Amino acid sequence: MKYKLAGIIACVLAFAAAAGAVFVTRAEDKERAHQHLRQEEKAECSHRGDMLCTHLPLVKIDTGGAEIPGAPITDENHEIIGYTNTEDGADYITARLDIIDNSGRNNHISDTPRISSAAQLHIRGNSSRFFEKPGYAVRLVIGSGENNPQAVMGMDAHHEWVLHGPYLDKSLMRNYLWYNIAGEIMDYAPNVRFCELMLNGEYRGLYLMTETISAGRDGARLKLSVDKKDNSYTGYLLRLDRGSRNEIKNLNTFSAYAKRTAAAINIEYPGADNLTEEIRRSAELDFSDFEKALYSYDFDSEEYGYPKYIDVGNFVDYFIINEVACNYDAGIYSTYIYKDIDGKYRLCVWDFNNACDNYQEQEWRGETFEMDTRLWFNMLLKSEDFTERCIDRYRELRKTVLSDEYLNDYIDETIAYLGGAADRNNARWAEVYDRELLHPEDRNIRSFREGVAQLKDFLHRRTAWLDENIESLRQYSAASKIKKYSEGTE
Repeated sequence: MKYKLAGIIACVLAFAAAAGAVFVTRAEDKERAHQHLRQEEKAECSHRGDMLCTHLPLVKIDTGGAEIPGAPITDENHEIIGYTNTEDGADYITARLDIIDNSGRNNHISDTPRISSAAQLHIRGNSSRFFEKPGYAVRLVIGSGENNPQAVMGMDAHHEWVLHGPYLDKSLMRNYLWYNIAGEIMDYAPNVRFCELMLNGEYRGLYLMTETISAGRDGARLKLSVDKKDNSYTGYLLRLDRGSRNEIKNLNTFSAYAKRTAAAINIEYPGADNLTEEIRRSAELDFSDFEKALYSYDFDSEEYGYPKYIDVGNFVDYFIINEVACNYDAGIYSTYIYKDIDGKYRLCVWDFNNACDNYQEQEWRGETFEMDTRLWFNMLLKSEDFTERCIDRYRELRKTVLSDEYLNDYIDETIAYLGGAADRNNARWAEVYDRELLHPEDRNIRSFREGVAQLKDFLHRRTAWLDENIESLRQYSAASKIKKYSEGTE
């Protein structure tokens, strides 16, 4: 398995417009840890009654009765105009978070936690903020508010986490499935672990503890660093989405200037506390150099075009994963791109909640390509080399982690691992399963079992269609007679 945590190019800013590169060594390959494949034998419990007893890690959050801020505030047209804060205007609360993760035996609320920490919490997401089972951003801290990195559920130590609550996704496993498959294919993909959540003594169902895409230490996540004092940084992480409410994080990129996209690009790392105008401007100019080359006449030139700026294999894998899953937020929202050790850009997968025909607004039957219209890919697919790489890589992956057998077995083994936890979640949210969340109405799923069946059926139909049609990607890279004529007369 390939799980190389990226080292990042070091850029030291002498002036805002100039940066020099220093290369660092990549971390050694790490085996991808699939939670359901690493389950250990646990002794059966003899107690009876209503006590929660689970083989999954158990997360307990105690807010002292305070509401967790971050819920959406809407106007009369149901447009978001803001988010809830605490009484003193803060956008997070500090609560107590315990993680019970026993070795060799099941987990109970009364057990001694393996990790106990203060945590700053707020509701996260976009449309998911409206759900009754929201997700939470979690920052582990010590009393003074300093970061408190912890090795959560066997993942590398860090202080920033996401508690994703599958709600729209009745299969409960889209993010688990695709993050882990991406982790087998790409250099990096977020690690995830299933767990169950108790919030202020109330059972809230099945959640996924998820790594954020961010900087880390000792080989964890992405090797990024910043020194605000001398305006130097080692790599940076960008996000294509709706932009940041903190203006210094937003970039005025070439694609925005040329109206190639209506989405916004902002800096995710360095964070606002360590981000200077000099660093922001340097990243802005650097990234625009890539986009100007991509959207130029020489876009496919080895010397001047996209191959000079990106890890082509990474972009190919990102294209295939999101195209197979019909995850068409990619290239519009929740799209992360970072600069790596050799000075080339790489993409990182994120958020498959709507993938595999799970968009609320419309149906994706899996009988079309859509990534060809997404930012960057609408030019990359004009390259015959890039297109051929996509076709060859898809055929290769269909023999391994994207084969029918692998996907079906992966889903079945995950179901078996979840066991009673899926049933408890189903019971907790049974009333919600009757609500019409997807349109048209006949697309709505009423149970975990139906959700799994829909996911399997979609993947079977989608890969069958791609098997028959993947070569038709060549239509997007048809040779330009005008360009050939120009090249021939230079």
